[in-house]
Amino acid sequence: MIGQRLARGVLRLMGWTLVDDVPERPPKFVTIGAPHTTNWDLPIAILMFVGLGMKRNWVGKHTLFRPPLGWLMRALGGVPLDRSKRHNFVDQVVAAFDGAEEMVIALAPEGTRSHTSHWKTGFYYIAVGANVPIVLAFIDYPTKRIGLGSILYPTGDLDADIQFIRDFYADKRGKRPENEGEIRARPPRENQAASGAEAGP
Repeated sequence: MIGQRLARGVLRLMGWTLVDDVPERPPKFVTIGAPHTTNWDLPIAILMFVGLGMKRNWVGKHTLFRPPLGWLMRALGGVPLDRSKRHNFVDQVVAAFDGAEEMVIALAPEGTRSHTSHWKTGFYYIAVGANVPIVLAFIDYPTKRIGLGSILYPTGDLDADIQFIRDFYADKRGKRPENEGEIRARPPRENQAASGAEAGP
């Protein structure tokens, strides 16, 4: 609790307002954050997670989880994944969700601080495969508000769900708006094949 109060205090000193419109969070979910346009987003987002009392998991190469420090990586919330081409990222994260009572995986679907023509959709296929909701986290520099703003229970209709996400982020702006990625999936013929390869955080 001390860390939570400290994080909230630091955010206030920096002029940020912490928002939590999803107070009844489920034990397992995927959370995505946008827009992502600058290196400053990460430390502010970490303060947000701590300030909201959220324990999030992170994914790392399976080699990080070997002895002697593998136990520590897991204790810190690490989820080991084999990132070689013959292993699918989405399937591995879904399996991790299936084997956990509580898990929060945070991903940045833009995948970069630069402008992109589409979002990576791995987060969506993970949520569908694991039957967990997607919590929409945001950062809005003009109003200096950051937090959790909505929750989406995927319907399986990618286009409709992406539109829901697009509507939510429509009034949120990054520090460098020109770097914001377009909120749309890859063209349909590439989408399913790319879901695993593009899913990384």
